[in-house]
Amino acid sequence: MYEMDPISFKEILTLRYDTTLKSTLQELKWEDYKQKEKAENISSFIENSIIDAVSTHTKDLTNSTISLSSGIDSTLIASIIKKNFPDMKIDSISVKFADSFDESPSAKKIADRLELDHHIIKIENFLEELPQAISIVKKPFWDLHWYYIAKEAKTYSNNFFSGDGGDELFGGYTFRYKKYLSLVSSNSSPDEKIRAYLSCHERDWIPEQEQIFGKKSDFQWTQIFSVLEKFFKNDLEILDQVFLADLNGKLRYNMIPLYQKIHEFFDISYLAPMLNNQLIKFSTHLDNKIKYNPNTNQGKIPLIQLCKKYGMDDLIIKEKKGFSVDTKNLWKNYGQDICDYYLSDARIVEDGWISKEWINKYKSRNDLDVRYVNKFLGLLALEIWHRLFITKEINEYEKLKF
Repeated sequence: MYEMDPISFKEILTLRYDTTLKSTLQELKWEDYKQKEKAENISSFIENSIIDAVSTHTKDLTNSTISLSSGIDSTLIASIIKKNFPDMKIDSISVKFADSFDESPSAKKIADRLELDHHIIKIENFLEELPQAISIVKKPFWDLHWYYIAKEAKTYSNNFFSGDGGDELFGGYTFRYKKYLSLVSSNSSPDEKIRAYLSCHERDWIPEQEQIFGKKSDFQWTQIFSVLEKFFKNDLEILDQVFLADLNGKLRYNMIPLYQKIHEFFDISYLAPMLNNQLIKFSTHLDNKIKYNPNTNQGKIPLIQLCKKYGMDDLIIKEKKGFSVDTKNLWKNYGQDICDYYLSDARIVEDGWISKEWINKYKSRNDLDVRYVNKFLGLLALEIWHRLFITKEINEYEKLKF
């Protein structure tokens, strides 16, 4: 029996994660980042920790599939596995979204150098199988690209690897750090830091965020701030507070629990080798300057050094992209029509959870800022979830296409 959980969907629509989800990743406390140790042989420790994780947690070392973008994390994991498990047959997967930045040619070059069998998933309408994906995770998230990747991975192997965790452990969100550091100082209050932190997540929320919700939702910013307060009300350095919030946020309450449900659905044995307990503890005890250089705005410095050791740094795309769909083009090609169909007579509006006025104000605009587009996709996911689990008027096999 499913019911609307206001805490859940308000967090998803504002933070893009849901603290009501159960996660296998234990919460890290601010004290975990406080104790700094003089780290020696950092690259060797990271490398050996990844190797140990693969050998310990992989039941069948004869074949595997790896999610391969053209970034540092997945390239490093693929390189380490290829070198240290030479008898393992490895298939790699990248994604090509229509009218979006295409990393697949670069990923193909990486796979060719490592002698992996590479496969490219081509997705024209990212939203088409959203009911199926939501029926699996049972939460109203729209950005479920992992559903497509896991479905493809299953066709090659029951073992599935990824580079997840590198950004959170070793300072990979450089596009946010620079802006954040320009907005706050050591004298900033916790509330000021939280506001700055949220403002740097420009894809996740809009200035009039509270106007999205209907009266029944009773949206209060204090509820959102209470989720983040403990990450910024402590004695840590400014950047360590951000690292703490990132690891305990989307990674813990979005990626890990949602991926787990997807992997269980496809019966895949999944491992993110960097997210082993040993490496998590090690990374939190590193001085943040070892991971991120504010002068050059370069993050994941130890991982880059390891990629150089493996001779792969020349193929890595320097600007962080990952598997991401261009939602403005998605809106133009499919999203606006799909949202118009499902949100013009939305059940979430009828029930008083979401504001009809806000939807009508923006849904017909062709020049929406990407944040507004993403917000509509979030509302679409909530509406699809509602029709799947509350009114039960659609099933998971319904396709969203026009």
